[in-house]
Amino acid sequence: MQENRGRFSSRIGFLLAAAGSAVGLGNIWGFPTQAASNGGAAFLLTYLVLAFCLAYPVLMVELVLGRHARGNPITALRRISSGERTRAGATLIGSVGVLVASLILSFYSIVGGWMLAHFLSAIAGLAGFDQWSAWLTGFSWQRNVLFTLFFMLLTIRIVSKGVESGIERWSTRLMPSLILMLLLLTLYVLTLDGAMQGLKSYLIPDFSRLWSPSLIVSALGSAFFSLSLGVGTMLIYGSYVDESESLPSLGAQVTLLDVGVAVLAGFLVMPAMYVAAHNGVEIFSASGELISEDTLIFSVLPALFDTMGVAGVLVGLAFFLLMSIAALTSSISMLEVPVATLIENSSLERGRSAYLVGAVILVVSLLIISQFSSLFGFVVALTTRYSQPLLGMLFCIYLGWIWHRDQVLQELKRGSPDVAQGLFWKVWPVWVKYVCPVFVLLIFWQAL
Repeated sequence: MQENRGRFSSRIGFLLAAAGSAVGLGNIWGFPTQAASNGGAAFLLTYLVLAFCLAYPVLMVELVLGRHARGNPITALRRISSGERTRAGATLIGSVGVLVASLILSFYSIVGGWMLAHFLSAIAGLAGFDQWSAWLTGFSWQRNVLFTLFFMLLTIRIVSKGVESGIERWSTRLMPSLILMLLLLTLYVLTLDGAMQGLKSYLIPDFSRLWSPSLIVSALGSAFFSLSLGVGTMLIYGSYVDESESLPSLGAQVTLLDVGVAVLAGFLVMPAMYVAAHNGVEIFSASGELISEDTLIFSVLPALFDTMGVAGVLVGLAFFLLMSIAALTSSISMLEVPVATLIENSSLERGRSAYLVGAVILVVSLLIISQFSSLFGFVVALTTRYSQPLLGMLFCIYLGWIWHRDQVLQELKRGSPDVAQGLFWKVWPVWVKYVCPVFVLLIFWQAL
């Protein structure tokens, strides 16, 4: 079984695949809108501190567990358990993690379909098919079903090809494209009237807001969720990493990539919001609050693009292509969690497993679409606000309190022989054992 699991063929392949998992709609859509709602630069500064103080240590928990076990979340937690109770708990926690990853993909594929539809709408607009363009951006059952199916098939197709030929190959193509488009769009938006005001809001902190409890908890949540933590995606990817690689170094590089893309997205979206305001688009209420945080990219930004003529159509096309790529690189990692689990616990080969799991998740997506008003928000809250923080805390507890410290050190030494003499080993085990569970529990408590 171990020989058939697959491996990343190179360090850059893992980095881009893991960064693709971490870099998603949350970075490009969620982070900038959170920043806009929480004091701009004050939020940015808090986020950067918490990303490295919390998200990186928890990411390392998943990478170490994954490479040690060479298996899915259930296998990984059971392998480090020392008694019947902890093994039973490991089975439950791992199973819930696989289920939550599947549920996240069930709504994520709907949103990914919206991005593809808006991208094609821009093409239809350029070609003069205004009626088709309007249908593609309208909220209809038929459109949602069609593009959710299309997006899910893209995800299934890539995952069915395996780790090296599917996930790694497409990640190394999509991630550089994403970063390049994000950079070019940012440079263009910064040349427009009004952009400098948004840039100042993003970069000059209001230090009086730094100690706001709501800002700290929001930044904590963004730092945690942006790295796809708590549902086993990074654990699965860690299981495909070669033993000769230094996990602390890999984890730091993934965190830097993820945080870097989120920060760069802020340089695009925050100035774009103020450009929209300069062009007459209403983005803030009389009290100064962001009017449409959740629907920003479907309302405020298209309104901005409309004020820019033909150039706006081209910018909108590039922007929604960027969002589609971001959604796809994350959805690949989410599908890989249940697919890898099924492969390792059955006789099914990868292709059939990918299509079977994908079909089941698609059925759930269609159910959400059919009862959108009551189910969509519920599934989002259940998975991202409640389940992920609790699962992340439990992963930390298993590594910090149940797995023997010397065994953790031996796993780290495989790619970093001198790790015991460095600062990482002196701080990380204690940090994961005591500090991370408290902070993750804080996120969970705030969600409740």
